[in-house]
Amino acid sequence: MARRTTKQDVPDDFEEHILDIDVGEEMRSSFLEYAYSVIYSRALPDARDGLKPVQRRILYTMNDMGLRPDRGHVKSARVVGEVMGRLHPHGDGAIYDALVRTAQSWSLRVPLVDGHGNFGSPDDPPAAMRYTECRMAPSAVAMTADIDEDTVDFRANYDGREQEPSVLPAAIPHLVVNGTTGIAVGMATNCAPHNLVEVVQALKHLIKHPRATVDDLMRFVPGPDLPTGGKIVGLDGVRDAYETGRGSFKMRATARVETIGRRKGIVVTELPYTVGTEKVVERIKTLVQGKKLQGIADIKDLTDRENGLRLVIEVKNGFVPEALLEQLYRLTPMEDSFGINAVALVDGQPRTLGLKEMLQVFLDHRYDVVRRRTSFRRTRAAERLHLVEGLLVAILDIDEVIALIRSSDNAEEARGRLMQVFDLSELQATYILEMQLRRLTRFSTIELEKQKSELEREIEQLDAILADNALLQKVVADELTEVAKTFGTPRRTVLLESAGVAVTASSVPLEVADDPCYALLSSTGLLARTGSVNAEAPGTASDDHGGRANHDVVVSAVATTVRGEIGVLTSAGRLLRLGVLDLPSLPPSAHDPNLSGGLPLTEMLSLAAGERALALCTLAADGPGLALGTRDGVVKRVNPEVLNRDEWEVIGLKDGDEVVGAVQLTTGDETLCFISNVAQLLHFSASLVRPQGRSGGGMAGIKLGPDERVAWFGAVDPAAPEGSVVVTASGASTALPGTEAGAVKVTPFSEYPSKGRATGGVRCHRFLKGEDTLVTAWAGTAPARAAAASGAPVDLPPADGRRDGSGVPGSQPIAAVAGPLASRLAPPGPVTG
Repeated sequence: MARRTTKQDVPDDFEEHILDIDVGEEMRSSFLEYAYSVIYSRALPDARDGLKPVQRRILYTMNDMGLRPDRGHVKSARVVGEVMGRLHPHGDGAIYDALVRTAQSWSLRVPLVDGHGNFGSPDDPPAAMRYTECRMAPSAVAMTADIDEDTVDFRANYDGREQEPSVLPAAIPHLVVNGTTGIAVGMATNCAPHNLVEVVQALKHLIKHPRATVDDLMRFVPGPDLPTGGKIVGLDGVRDAYETGRGSFKMRATARVETIGRRKGIVVTELPYTVGTEKVVERIKTLVQGKKLQGIADIKDLTDRENGLRLVIEVKNGFVPEALLEQLYRLTPMEDSFGINAVALVDGQPRTLGLKEMLQVFLDHRYDVVRRRTSFRRTRAAERLHLVEGLLVAILDIDEVIALIRSSDNAEEARGRLMQVFDLSELQATYILEMQLRRLTRFSTIELEKQKSELEREIEQLDAILADNALLQKVVADELTEVAKTFGTPRRTVLLESAGVAVTASSVPLEVADDPCYALLSSTGLLARTGSVNAEAPGTASDDHGGRANHDVVVSAVATTVRGEIGVLTSAGRLLRLGVLDLPSLPPSAHDPNLSGGLPLTEMLSLAAGERALALCTLAADGPGLALGTRDGVVKRVNPEVLNRDEWEVIGLKDGDEVVGAVQLTTGDETLCFISNVAQLLHFSASLVRPQGRSGGGMAGIKLGPDERVAWFGAVDPAAPEGSVVVTASGASTALPGTEAGAVKVTPFSEYPSKGRATGGVRCHRFLKGEDTLVTAWAGTAPARAAAASGAPVDLPPADGRRDGSGVPGSQPIAAVAGPLASRLAPPGPVTG
């Protein structure tokens, strides 16, 4: 209520001051202050640790509260209250929302908070903070590690009573790995999540090659890796984003066509990032009711905690499921776009960052953190060494020290006399006075001498790190390797160069010509068919890195026909029937086909957990059949024996054993080859292996010692032994698979003599210090081509004639190796079965 001021209310000595202020100027000034506050204090992350202020304050507060992964959970409301009262003077709802997001596995690639209770779903909000509990995840410990060792700067909180970090030490490249989203005033940010192992490989490459280009880095980070999996279709927008900080890409759901009862159905197992099942179901129902989508009989959401996402869309009889799936991609959120706008704070200023800039800012931050931590530890060690040296002086004349202290009137006098008589510093004298007499024994002297030597050695090592930039970089690289081993997980998102040929109801004919073709399987699990393959070795287009970007190798190929059927052999010893017509068709290529337009095998076949597809084969009942090798060294030859069902076993495996390699034999005289994890190579003729029925368990292939296993099994063309090579890469068995490039060696296959079946073979690789296993092994027709887990090409060293020599450091981990495709194929033609 307005109050009128009367003459009696005004003091006699009151002097009135009225300032005329322009309203427009005041609005501009206030708005700028508000915009500045939102940009720097709420919406944009710091490029160094990738965290917004509220996220940083949550992690710092939880670290201060001691909510470690080995401690019990506490109420989320307690954490929110601490953050709001001490550091973040905003609404508790905003703080809790940020805490919840850092705990959701479908929001972050590497969650930072371990939540207990209902933290929501892609469709549903979480329970109230009074019902949920939380604690730090192990990754959050890595983000705050060494924060008490003067690694980062601190500043006053909002009321000046406490100190908070301006940035976290951040051992994990959070901005690139987990991405971020935020809307400020006049600007916004939106970064996609990536795979931690791939990002660490790119960081290590950038450490060694500071002038690396975006194309160089994309060999390690070919594209985003979304927490919800799915597919990314088209990588041009991704490259634009990596180059300029702005770009967009399409995300697609992972779906496959299955037989559901008497109908065909589309089963969706992965959805685009930030899209939930309820949104998809609601959109489909709206389209069906509006007569804009036909052919759907029913839709069921069978998602649960045990089996994960499973959305079943039943298709009416008479409709082509593939055509309906294309309509679903076009009309529903099953295909969505993601716009990258990588804006973050660098030196306190908002900047749009490309991939290299984001990685470089993080590296510079880690250099600073490790340098400051090293300096802090060096100071602490020097201080402790100073005290130890004083103690050693005192122990040499312990009786005189005790007598001097007893004859002194007070502690101040005793301190001064100790400093004068024994030439001690004030710090040393004070420490001696405060020490218990029981520590001044002969045994303590031995301990002190040992401690002095250790401290001197530690100071020497720390000084070396501070003085040598290369050593500092090695420390950072080693710590990044450890982070990848600890928190790294396999890639979830499949990258496709393009969507391929769209399938519509009108484009699918009733009858398809049964033309000869090849069925192909790539190292990243993509399936496709093609009409022809050049009979020559791979051309220059394949060998050029620019043309080979994201081009994974073809690990298995078989001649068949378009309307024929083939088999897919798995590590569980199962043979799965697959119709060739269901495979996407690739145009003929002048060199090995690029399978980026293929379909993931998991969309067409159901594999058990841990089961892998190894090879393709024909279903012909005659001919030399298949050759299989198992992890325990068993070899078997078997004919498929076509049965009237979709899957059957082709080998009887013992408990704990699995198939590690399989080949389609063409003559029966191929050379079969085993390579063990301890670098023993054995090869012998396939004619020495007696064919067995599909229920047989095989026979001894290679002799293995305790704790040894087969790393690779395959066949080498006996007609071209001079043109065959052996590729091996050694590493440590304790390393996380896919994180260690190892020492790579290429050797002519002719260097290895043939041995009898069931023998131990000959050594094919010499281990260096720290190595005890082969992380990669392969033998076949040259020239060999290698690919990383992302499908990017990996350079191999020249062939080395030493059969048991050690390798050279690889550029990145090798996931698969294969020879020229044409050398493994017979002309396509009619295939029985």
